[in-house]
Amino acid sequence: MTIYGYARCSTDETKQNIDRQIKELKELGATKETIYLEYESGTKINRVELNRLLEQVQNGDQIIATEVSRITRSTKQLCDILDLVQEKKLKLVLGGFIVDCTKGELDPMTEGMLKMMGVFAEMERNMISKRVKSGIANSISKGGRIGRKQITKDDIPQIFLKHYDKYKINQADKNLGKNPIDRRGINLKEFMAITNLSKNTIYKYIKLME
Repeated sequence: MTIYGYARCSTDETKQNIDRQIKELKELGATKETIYLEYESGTKINRVELNRLLEQVQNGDQIIATEVSRITRSTKQLCDILDLVQEKKLKLVLGGFIVDCTKGELDPMTEGMLKMMGVFAEMERNMISKRVKSGIANSISKGGRIGRKQITKDDIPQIFLKHYDKYKINQADKNLGKNPIDRRGINLKEFMAITNLSKNTIYKYIKLME
């Protein structure tokens, strides 16, 4: 018997931390090699890692996730997974809820309760989506802006402004063909080091200044 874990977040690892799920899955017996990680919405039916996991499991194996909503927020997909669990005689652990079909078919009470949990997970996702859409519509109706705030000169940090003139002097000297040793300002590499800003950010601020 192999214990497979499935961990999922809706956004990538730079925005959401999946480590807590991995830790809990390992405590339940999964290993680094048997845990499948996914960064997709739980409403998406065709998920690469989940499909790989469901294809990999063999009779008597165990699938674990920290909760129902991690494995799916679709009631239909949950029903399909339950059919697979019964067909391959698997053990499915979703948080504190255990579905054990290794020795026989799923009893109607357990199946009904799990499907109810699936309905609530799907309903929760739909409610969140509706609230987000409503909030966006309300913001737009009041003249709000959706997306990243547009950067203006007022957003430029003081450290940039402090050294900007030195960079301009260097550029002017460079255009005049002066020897680097005789230049009075700072070049781009020095500007980046002093301000701790990336090249793209500096160019963006320069564009605003000019």
